[in-house]
Amino acid sequence: MAVPKTKTSKQRSNTRYANWKTTAPTLGVCPQCHEPVQAHRVCKACGSYDGEKRIQIKEKKAD
Repeated sequence: MAVPKTKTSKQRSNTRYANWKTTAPTLGVCPQCHEPVQAHRVCKACGSYDGEKRIQIKEKKAD
């Protein structure tokens, strides 16, 4: 089994994990309703994908 020859300092070990960041998803624009939508996803506002209506969206009730 391999054994380290010298101690790894806190700074050296912590710098390995310093660049693990989350990024916000890239948003595009739906060509039908012009709402922001993630790439390669069905639009939540109108239900279209690739120029076709894929899912039926329920309309909100007006009180």
